[in-house]
Amino acid sequence: MTQLEALKTIVEETDDNVLTVCLNLAGQAIANRCYPFDPEKPVPSKYYARQIEIAAYLINKQGAEGETQHNENGINRSYESASIPESMLKDIVPFARAI
Repeated sequence: MTQLEALKTIVEETDDNVLTVCLNLAGQAIANRCYPFDPEKPVPSKYYARQIEIAAYLINKQGAEGETQHNENGINRSYESASIPESMLKDIVPFARAI
């Protein structure tokens, strides 16, 4: 199963373009964390599941991007940040090399 197919099974979004963009944004965030001095490298395969999780988060947050708190009819929403929350990236280990 590809990442795109896996993402389709967990979100209601059906537009492949939207799903692909969110996967790419998630991949770029992971690559930036893994390779802070060379973010053009591909996402390591051990983070593919995390990439799908982050993409699903981005899709589910559409329409409420930057919301910090929302209360309506007993439903409370708040977001850790306007972008990808640090809690989703904290276990991604940066690669380093000696000069």
